[in-house]
Amino acid sequence: MPTEVLVSRQIGLPGPLTTVSLKGAVGLTGALLAGFVFAHMAGNLQIYLGAEALNGYAAQLKSMPAVLWSARLVLLSALLVHLIGIVLLTRRNQAARPIPYSKTDTGPASLASRTMVPTGVIILAFVIYHLLHFTLGVTDPSAFALQDGTGRHDVYSMVIRSFQQPAVAGGYIVAMCLLGLHLAHGIASLFQTLGWRRPNLGETIDLCGRTLALVIVLGNVSIPLACLVRFLEPMAG
Repeated sequence: MPTEVLVSRQIGLPGPLTTVSLKGAVGLTGALLAGFVFAHMAGNLQIYLGAEALNGYAAQLKSMPAVLWSARLVLLSALLVHLIGIVLLTRRNQAARPIPYSKTDTGPASLASRTMVPTGVIILAFVIYHLLHFTLGVTDPSAFALQDGTGRHDVYSMVIRSFQQPAVAGGYIVAMCLLGLHLAHGIASLFQTLGWRRPNLGETIDLCGRTLALVIVLGNVSIPLACLVRFLEPMAG
């Protein structure tokens, strides 16, 4: 049985997936994930406001476990659907054009579009590690067990202690740069996929996509860098 029919049945769709339905799934899940990434960055940047702000924010989220884990499951499912859709669309494009173009555009936009599958796989692996590290406390139990003076989970110190380790910070920075490359193409192509792109707005949409991707990368990367140079320090004790 063809792979695409199996995938279609597993996610509850009748018959083989059409290219239109695949593009729609990739576009919608991409929009959901891009919105989450931006919101997640905004929440994490509260680390610059101090331990009280970040630990209070984390405690508020943990006070709603049903909502929090439902959101995590939805986002992880969206990421899997997004990645599967990209893989299937890439295979179809390759099958439709088995002979490559005689000239290859090596510009930034082309690089981003040609690396959507590998960057997507690496980002998925990073998300799994990120959950094991900061959500489940598997990779660094001692940091995960930290508590502040009020008995709350000391997320502030946990994050700083983790990112003061060069290997952890370096891996996070690399993952964020790959995420930015993925978003730079994905956000712009989202409008094309969903039929929202207009010829007179093409360059503006591309610029906005690259700008948003850059903002997300810079915001996220600033945190491990601030920890590495000791601009941010964990709470005493």
